[in-house]
Amino acid sequence: MKTKLKGVAIGAGYFSKFQYEAWTRIPEVEITALCNSNIERAKSIMEPYGVKNHYTDYKEMIIKEKPDFVDIITPPETHFEMCKFAADKGVHIICQKPLAPTFEESKKIVEYVSKKNVRFVVHENFRFQPWHREIKKIINEGTIGDLFSLNFRSRMGDGWGEDAYLSRQPYFRDYKKLLIYETGVHFIDTFRYHAGEIKSVYAILKRLNPVIKGEDSGLMILNFENDSHAIWDANRYNENNFKKQRYTFGEYLIDGSKGSIRLYSDGNITVQKLGGKEESHNYTHNDVGFAGDCCYIFQRDFIDTLLSKNTFETSGENYLKTLKAQEAVYKSAEKNTPIYL
Repeated sequence: MKTKLKGVAIGAGYFSKFQYEAWTRIPEVEITALCNSNIERAKSIMEPYGVKNHYTDYKEMIIKEKPDFVDIITPPETHFEMCKFAADKGVHIICQKPLAPTFEESKKIVEYVSKKNVRFVVHENFRFQPWHREIKKIINEGTIGDLFSLNFRSRMGDGWGEDAYLSRQPYFRDYKKLLIYETGVHFIDTFRYHAGEIKSVYAILKRLNPVIKGEDSGLMILNFENDSHAIWDANRYNENNFKKQRYTFGEYLIDGSKGSIRLYSDGNITVQKLGGKEESHNYTHNDVGFAGDCCYIFQRDFIDTLLSKNTFETSGENYLKTLKAQEAVYKSAEKNTPIYL
């Protein structure tokens, strides 16, 4: 009987280290190999995280390693061919977001893998941040009653100046779509997690830094089927006043018929019932890895769900709903009108 699930991974870029590190803490898994064209970059992952084998051809890696699953951590334009090959070989798939450069190609990926006998999930980790998991519990318990509004304000501070993004993710400078495509999609998905399905969207998008090609500022309003609404007021230009701007990515206020929930930049959650005082809500969150260790929480959930054969929260079919809303946001900004889904 097999004691561990065998995984392989494609990619060794900036963000991948959070995922490789998280796999080392999941005892049911062994990542046996990675694929990356740059051997020095590959070594920087293999040595600290115990990955034994290196390939420069992902097809060769999948054929030789015969893994149970592949973790695809590469740019979106590579995803269709990689997902197609893995699905054809009967390998379960975790695919990094953005899922694809366009909604049409994302749909093409989901439709293709759904015809194969494999499990598929999008690595969408924001809803797995511990504060968002805890907020979902508080909402479900009815503590603040029926939801009225969700309001998240983000100031990421990594996109001002002539050297914007160069030190960490320089390809951001060439994205024709940036803020919503790369970051706002996380919040669309998280708002869906908290409030349900989206009915309509309205958005105003701007470019503040002239050295980049895409938008880096936006106001996004989502209306939900339960008549609540969400506002995401964000830019990557101005700065948060908290020392770690990429911990919670901002501050969150959720209002309901019985009171409010607040998330602060340090991860603290408070609850204030109508007529009462704001009180701290005790829960566990750790400054480990990325944004409260959400890569580990997501990957732990992936393994538990894979083994239990339950439905992934960010399955391809479910994530297409998030991407459909993302497309509507861009259409709204272009036409300066609400878009109904």
